Amino acid sequence: MSDTIIIQQPLHAAQQLLVLHHGVGGTAQDMVPLGQHLATQFPNAFIVSVHAPYASDLGSNGSNSAGAQWFSVQDITEENRPARVAEALPAFIDNLRHWQTTSGVEPTATAVIGFSQGAIMALEAAQAQAGLAARIVALSGRYAQLPEHAPEKTTLHFIHGKSDPTIHYRHCVTAAERLVRLGGDITADVIPFVAHEVNAEVMEKVVERLTGHIPKHKWEEVQTADAEERAVKH
Repeated sequence: MSDTIIIQQPLHAAQQLLVLHHGVGGTAQDMVPLGQHLATQFPNAFIVSVHAPYASDLGSNGSNSAGAQWFSVQDITEENRPARVAEALPAFIDNLRHWQTTSGVEPTATAVIGFSQGAIMALEAAQAQAGLAARIVALSGRYAQLPEHAPEKTTLHFIHGKSDPTIHYRHCVTAAERLVRLGGDITADVIPFVAHEVNAEVMEKVVERLTGHIPKHKWEEVQTADAEERAVKH
């Protein structure tokens, strides 16, 4: 992943780590505008855009030298997608751990942000390994297969364009409904007139969710502490 781009590295100890992942056929450069926008909001964050490890086979001739991928989409189906994602997950998770070590930031202050195929990897990574990150932001993404459990102490933010022709927004809605039933901590935003893209409106929504949403487990901790304090007084 030598084409990975460090967008911001604070002079002092980083307080957060934001790791961005592009879509199939893309490059780390694709996520730089979002990373730069996040840098203005999180000046003490270590921000990196990761380049996928494999040359893309998205092109009709079986190759796309201009882009990269996390897993192959040649002859992809609902049946074989989970296996392809599972095969790619160990390297994806190892890379995230590398940036946590490099930045000196713990998982509790890490946000994993993915677009399209990058979002698929981020969502499935959180399912595969508990406590991997505090936040997962899935932009125009989906699960390889709907989850059977909600990750503990990880907030999931789904942001999807209603006009997305590549990954239908119903995947966002279905995943959100499933995770709510499982007791997960989620937000889900379907934005009208937005296609398969990370435009200014999407960028603003990412900032809004990262800064404005208090994680569910934080609320629960406060409520528990308050209840214990009242019990002691009585």
